[in-house]
Amino acid sequence: MTVDPTGRIRPREGGVDLTVQRYFQSPIDDVWASVTRSDRTALWFGPWSGDGRPGGRVVVTMTAEDGEPTAHLEVLACEPPHRLELAMKDEHGTWDLELRLRRDDGGTTVQIVQHLERRAGIGEIGPGWEFYLDRLAASRVESPMPDFADYYPGMREYYESL
Repeated sequence: MTVDPTGRIRPREGGVDLTVQRYFQSPIDDVWASVTRSDRTALWFGPWSGDGRPGGRVVVTMTAEDGEPTAHLEVLACEPPHRLELAMKDEHGTWDLELRLRRDDGGTTVQIVQHLERRAGIGEIGPGWEFYLDRLAASRVESPMPDFADYYPGMREYYESL
């Protein structure tokens, strides 16, 4: 697991993209299953139900969050095993997200890309994705789950300075 922030910001028309990534020494199809199959997402993010095809909608129970809130996701694109694009709606608003996977040196690199209209809130958003990617890593090797206190507020300044 990482304790140093890895996120990057890239300007784009209409806003910025926040990208956080991790490398896994596993085949891309296996990592894809960890980010798309409900029984596997349940191990690090939360289980989901619904129609996971493009144009479909799913509901995720976010088990790492206090009170285990639900989030409603619309599947905008699904290109196995390389790309999943989602619009996630929860009490904080709508999040435009992409998961990108690529074969890399015999393993797989996973990127979470959040398309933001502005940088507001990035000091909380970045540490959250670092935390979730490390939960993904821990779930894949059956390690103890990380503690969010190791990410926030410690990483807030890094993300606010991007």
